[in-house]
Amino acid sequence: MPRLFTGIEVPARVAATLSTLRGGLSGARWIDSANYHVTLRFAGDIDGRMADDFAHGLDSVRPRVIELTIDALDVFGGDRPRALVALVKPTAQLTALQAEHESVARRAGMAPETRKFTPHVTLARLRGTPAEAAAFFIASMGRFPVQRFSVTRFALFSSRASIGGGPYVVEAAYPLAGSALGQEA
Repeated sequence: MPRLFTGIEVPARVAATLSTLRGGLSGARWIDSANYHVTLRFAGDIDGRMADDFAHGLDSVRPRVIELTIDALDVFGGDRPRALVALVKPTAQLTALQAEHESVARRAGMAPETRKFTPHVTLARLRGTPAEAAAFFIASMGRFPVQRFSVTRFALFSSRASIGGGPYVVEAAYPLAGSALGQEA
């Protein structure tokens, strides 16, 4: 059974800009830019019935088009950094979309997500990277190339069992209302 999660795809032009930040950080395993995304709800390895219930429940989630801004670099893991991320500025619309995904997941029978939603794009997985090296890397980047884009759909992704970072496959896509795909106004 593949691992499932919902998320927002990062447009190619934004991914290309973010990928220019790659390199120069010891212990970093850089994520391929084709796999950049903003996770909304991680489902993990779930059985077929639960996966079907989750996928069908997502059909009812139809927020309007959302504008996202990626505006800073950070690391997750504190004194033992485990990921270099580009932070997405939280908005009421994005938080509401994530909350809807959480509700659908619970109705499908999944346990509640215990982690606080911190929207981000993972750029690299870190192993053995000292916190000081990560901080120096972020500081050496200088001014962050702020990126903005419109979200017109979210997706249900699958991934192979691995140590993270893809490849990810879009199993289903759900257009947002007001997008050319969604047509609702």
